[in-house]
Amino acid sequence: MVNKNIPFQSIDWSNVPKTEHKGETGMAHWQTTQYNGLRIRIVEYSKNYFADHWCEKGHIVQCLEGTFISELKNGEKVTLTKGMTYVVTDGLSSHRSITKEGLKLLIIDGDFLKQK
Repeated sequence: MVNKNIPFQSIDWSNVPKTEHKGETGMAHWQTTQYNGLRIRIVEYSKNYFADHWCEKGHIVQCLEGTFISELKNGEKVTLTKGMTYVVTDGLSSHRSITKEGLKLLIIDGDFLKQK
């Protein structure tokens, strides 16, 4: 059995490097910390960001700054603003992010969001 316990620790995001991820339009910058079965990211989308793929992964997404649309593959569009959160399990709702003005998110995903 793999130990998934995480001892107390703080994350100084100013020391976590950023990686670039191109969208269909715009750019995303990720700062990622990875643990066994858990990933935590600060993600910043540029102005006019439009995701280049449908995401099947489960997430907990907290909007820290800005406004964005989470578009579901079924055509539904949900607008989220600063202070709002969405949660989805792996494989349940294909989704992609769209923003006009840019934004900053905290995204948590991992094994706990797999379908049971």
